[in-house]
Amino acid sequence: MEWYMILAVIGIGFMAGFINTLAGGGSLLTLPLLIFLGLPANVANGTNRVALILQNMVAVGSFRQQKVLDLKTGIRLALPAIVGSLIGAQVAVNLNEEVMEKTIGALLVVMFFIILYKPDKWVKEQVRTGSVRSKTSWLQAVLFFSIGLYGGFIQAGVGFFLLAALVLGAGIDLVRANPIKLLVVLVYNIFALGVFLFNDQVRFGIGLTLAIGNMLGAFVGSRMAVKRGAGFVRIILLVTLLLSAAKLVGLLDPVIGMVTG
Repeated sequence: MEWYMILAVIGIGFMAGFINTLAGGGSLLTLPLLIFLGLPANVANGTNRVALILQNMVAVGSFRQQKVLDLKTGIRLALPAIVGSLIGAQVAVNLNEEVMEKTIGALLVVMFFIILYKPDKWVKEQVRTGSVRSKTSWLQAVLFFSIGLYGGFIQAGVGFFLLAALVLGAGIDLVRANPIKLLVVLVYNIFALGVFLFNDQVRFGIGLTLAIGNMLGAFVGSRMAVKRGAGFVRIILLVTLLLSAAKLVGLLDPVIGMVTG
């Protein structure tokens, strides 16, 4: 890659790491970026895990240093997510590139509307009104297995689902939920990465470059929360989602053809 592309990858990685640490959705930026850089959709999906694992190591370490991480609860909830992630990752590696691109494009459209709905604010409202209820352990296992299944398959936007599951499904307050969310993602992605590695769907060069930005963003995000920044990030995510989804499902092909032709 040219030096300016390396800087761009690190810059977008920084934004993704910051977003992932505060709420979720950073992969909605990095997956389209990796595909734009020429990686097949399946390989982009696997390569993205390298950055996520290193990003979450930094974030979890920072939260643990600040003594806001419930390690025991995080590991307990991560176990069913690991099982789900192994199945989800195996499904992902077996999809051909065209189907994977269309799948990612469709999921980006779905996530557009989820982000538009501001799911993080909805969760906070449930906490404020006292609507949080801790579910029984077997229901938690099913819930986190399902989230692991989705996370292993595509990862994009899983932070929103995890935050909701931790607060509404496990009865954990928001202060403790965010670091546990990052720990769960860290643990199950280690196993999911193994599946992608076994199927030769990981490119460490660009994955480690992206990880530099992700780790920096995770460190900053774990140390601060900026309301104004969250609104700005949401706008970037929405625009990126629309353009990326349109490209992946083929809606921009006529426009690209006119420009390049």
